[in-house]
Amino acid sequence: MSGQHDLQGRIRVAADLDAVTAVGDEDHSEIDPAAVERIWQAARHWYQAGLHPAIQLCLRHNGKVVLNRAIGHGWGNAPTDPPDAEKIPVRTDTPFCVYSTAKAITATVVHMLVERGQFSLDDRVCTYLPTYTSHGKDRTTIRHVMTHSAGVPFPNGPKSDLKRADDHQYAQEQLGNLRPVYRPGLVHIYHALTWGPLMREIIYAAAGKDLREILATEILDPLGFRWTNFGVAEPDIPLVAPSHATGKQLPAPIAALFRKAIGGTVHQIIPVTNTPLFLKTVIPSSNTISNADEMSRFAEIWRRGGELDGVRVMSPDTLHGAVRESRRLRPDFAMGLQPARWGTGFQLGTTKWGPFGRNAPAAFGHLGLTNCAIWADPERQLSGGLVSSGKPGSDPEVKRYRALMDRITTEIPPGRQGGGGGI
Repeated sequence: MSGQHDLQGRIRVAADLDAVTAVGDEDHSEIDPAAVERIWQAARHWYQAGLHPAIQLCLRHNGKVVLNRAIGHGWGNAPTDPPDAEKIPVRTDTPFCVYSTAKAITATVVHMLVERGQFSLDDRVCTYLPTYTSHGKDRTTIRHVMTHSAGVPFPNGPKSDLKRADDHQYAQEQLGNLRPVYRPGLVHIYHALTWGPLMREIIYAAAGKDLREILATEILDPLGFRWTNFGVAEPDIPLVAPSHATGKQLPAPIAALFRKAIGGTVHQIIPVTNTPLFLKTVIPSSNTISNADEMSRFAEIWRRGGELDGVRVMSPDTLHGAVRESRRLRPDFAMGLQPARWGTGFQLGTTKWGPFGRNAPAAFGHLGLTNCAIWADPERQLSGGLVSSGKPGSDPEVKRYRALMDRITTEIPPGRQGGGGGI
């Protein structure tokens, strides 16, 4: 390893990058291998910034895995780890918490249930959560929640007891105490934390089953997924590689904004997300446990129009509706105040700057703290998963992440040959 412990919250970057690189099965029969290598070089360059102990990237093109690699360490090389800590290299199948990418997984289940008639997006939330009525909340629809326009972007009211997070009655009482900061439907402000409990309880009340059970029995188990649900069973907790706050602390004004939006800065909240309490519960906004390979494969469901390997999750028409633009470009907290487009539960790509690379207006999926991504780009016959275990407070190297996403869209342009349902 090169250098000593970096006081600015950086990792020890390996002198030999190949020695800390894992490569899964890849198929380059229909893609230029040199293009794949250029993408991976961009990922290596991002890793070399020293802010991410581990990075995983998996890309499927026309259903074939064209890149499935990981670099760094799952354990032992965080900025807070001592130099003599045991360093365990990351694998392509190492699971991580992938944070708000969970919202796209949840949205998939929601649209599946809507298509099956379990509830309608225009139903009022209080139809299912009778306590959700005070302060004008009775006008809130499920669509308002899904589009981050429910008027409750920040947790307020009495502080919740995290140990009772899985108690449905308690959770619904706490949601009933929320006081809207604007009239439901008036404006879009990203509901980073409140979105998950609201959707979890709506689904439980309407379907009569836990979201985790529905996702497992209807999608994950039939398709043979090992991970990609909300939280994990207790025996699996030691298998989940931790996330780490890296880089410098945020400036005070931005730190105050983070505390309001997500309950704290990354240096405050990331240690909590590594605890068994967080890793065992069901938080549909924040605690999907997965890896880049499984995320890319899940995104294939969307890329193929709602079906994968004989399992039909939703119709192409339902998926079309889910990714139809509902909110136009405007600065958005979820995108680091970059302009963002939204569908119903999904973040959408843009022509210029975008969450899924430049010139990717057909792409959709969701980002997760910081920087994780799950997305499909039907124009490119592409589905992707990206995981990074470093969570920079102030990120001076975010341009390297954007360069990687832009490199992917450059090297895999629209209009390549290949089948697939698309949308």
